[in-house]
Amino acid sequence: MKLKFIIDKRYDLEMVYWIFKKDPVKLDWLAKNIKIDPDLIRKIQKKEKKESIKFLNGLIDIKYRVLIPYIKKILKFYQKSWDEINKEFFKTVQKITGYSWKYKIYFCVLSPFHRGISSWGGNKIIRSWQENPYIMRKITAHELLISHIFTIFERDFKKINLTDKEKWALAEISAWAITGLEEKMLKFWPWISEEERYPLSHNYPELYNLQKVLRAKYEKKKDFRKFLDKAIKIIKTNMKPE
Repeated sequence: MKLKFIIDKRYDLEMVYWIFKKDPVKLDWLAKNIKIDPDLIRKIQKKEKKESIKFLNGLIDIKYRVLIPYIKKILKFYQKSWDEINKEFFKTVQKITGYSWKYKIYFCVLSPFHRGISSWGGNKIIRSWQENPYIMRKITAHELLISHIFTIFERDFKKINLTDKEKWALAEISAWAITGLEEKMLKFWPWISEEERYPLSHNYPELYNLQKVLRAKYEKKKDFRKFLDKAIKIIKTNMKPE
């Protein structure tokens, strides 16, 4: 398996549009980054997709024209840093989860607009271009893991009828656990603090209590599949419906 860092303005634009329409958590940060008036956001949200995309494309073009030469340079640094751990990372995740990766090649789009976005079972993620090439590793791994865990749901948990919100919550928490509670993973980012390993300060406060409960279950797990079985029951009982 291989992670390749790329520039993909069209995909970046699609994710900007998606956030404007469906993700209020990320919208405030994105709006400040693009420097767009709140009234204009509301107007965009009411427009048809084609019209919204056309308008947003104009805003995004401005930023890309200025930043593209620098993103291209940063991309090389990101790739070099990731290549140092690439083979071992994918192999380690496979051992921890007990599931093979769905794709041979994954792509990470470097973006001027987004900190981190995963595809729910796809092979393309997004990461900010503005980070230290080594510090970026853990969150990049986190986004890859979310996609990987969604493919596990698709393979073995279809009959349970998990909602999208439940899948998302479990994937997020599992990704934090794998990247921060597994000694085999910590060697890929040994500089992180204790607080950063399994963070309880992020943009999803509705997950804090679940994280605390599931940490103990994760640390006592016999294998990842059994952890998911227990975690699903807990999430079904404790998570508010959509």
